[in-house]
Amino acid sequence: MNRYLKSGSLIAAVAILFLSIAMKPKPKKVIFFGDSITQQGMKANGYISLLKKQVDSTKIQLIGAGIGGNKVYDLYLRMEDDVLNKKPDLVFIYVGINDVWHKATSKTGTDYDKYLKFYQALINKIQATGSKVVLCTPSVIGEKKNGGNELDVELNKYADGIRALAAKNNLQLCDLRKAFTDYEVANNPEDKDRGILTTDKVHLNETGNKFVAEQMLPFIK
Repeated sequence: MNRYLKSGSLIAAVAILFLSIAMKPKPKKVIFFGDSITQQGMKANGYISLLKKQVDSTKIQLIGAGIGGNKVYDLYLRMEDDVLNKKPDLVFIYVGINDVWHKATSKTGTDYDKYLKFYQALINKIQATGSKVVLCTPSVIGEKKNGGNELDVELNKYADGIRALAAKNNLQLCDLRKAFTDYEVANNPEDKDRGILTTDKVHLNETGNKFVAEQMLPFIK
């Protein structure tokens, strides 16, 4: 009789264990979707790696999906594999620097109207799967203050377009463009074009990665 009781107790304990595992909530998935700035965000001192240290990994999983040189239409083409198939709960879209920058460097940027159309298509497809979306304005191409960089006018136009899309779609906005330009006014007394938040006018240095992580953390928490 005792043998049967022990056997029954063991089966019950195993059943409870499996049930508790099955009922344990899966961590929320957050995907950062972008270009080389996002790709570098996965490095040891990158902003995504810094964010991982500030969230509970049993509750929130942070995934980088950045590829160097990408523009908005590149994100659209790889969205299925790199975002939708992973079934994220939240997606940060951070793209636009190359769409503007490459116009000047290699004539392969993205015209403003096409940029907004592709961006809206990204929003539509991601939202259709039930994921929440945070839009990020493109940050800087040069760190000089008060419109002193060659591409500031164009970059401001694209950032305004993202702000309008956020309002139109009732989405949260991480306004990196404003945050960066405000920071430069306060922290770039010598009006340098790099070295404050970036290494090369675009890609983030250690301070820049910490700064971006600070801007994004409230949306995750």
